[in-house]
Amino acid sequence: MIKWLGCLGVLGLAVLILGGVALGTYNNLVSLGQGVDAQWAQVENQYQRRSDLVPNLVKTVEGAANFEKSTLEQVVKARASAGQAQVNLGNVPNDPAAMARFQQAQDALSGALQRLMVVVERYPELKANANFRDLQAQLEGTENRIAVARNRYIKAVQEYNVTVRSFPSNLTAMVFGFKTKPSFTVDNERAISTAPKVDFGQKK
Repeated sequence: MIKWLGCLGVLGLAVLILGGVALGTYNNLVSLGQGVDAQWAQVENQYQRRSDLVPNLVKTVEGAANFEKSTLEQVVKARASAGQAQVNLGNVPNDPAAMARFQQAQDALSGALQRLMVVVERYPELKANANFRDLQAQLEGTENRIAVARNRYIKAVQEYNVTVRSFPSNLTAMVFGFKTKPSFTVDNERAISTAPKVDFGQKK
């Protein structure tokens, strides 16, 4: 009888220890998940900031004589597509397909802006326009903030995903339904590192 009680005591202690470990792991996963969401909110904010700059940029550029209409139309169209991809953005960190659509739309806008800046090089009056130079500086700063926000998001996702996949925390993740989260792809990172270049301080 005493032996059985001893076994039950050991078993109960083991259950308490395992329960404590599982609870600690659960809380850590929740914290890491919230960290990913917080970093995603910063990514979203910076992309929205860039999107908000586009109408004024287009309005300023289209005032230049004989400016290429097709280039402006591409920017406007890309911005509209990016806006559509930002619907239900809160779910993007949990949906690989939504992340892929978001990346594609933002890459298209980056490419359109890059082409716009290349064309602007042919219009000295635009580069001398104070309003345009102010918008250029804001866009350049926003691109830098986008890069920082994305890098922080990537690191947060990496930390979270490693925990979800690693033993024994993966057991707790499986029981409570924690799944890996999508991140930005390598190709997408190359794109953001090169687009758009918006330095008009000197001729290349």
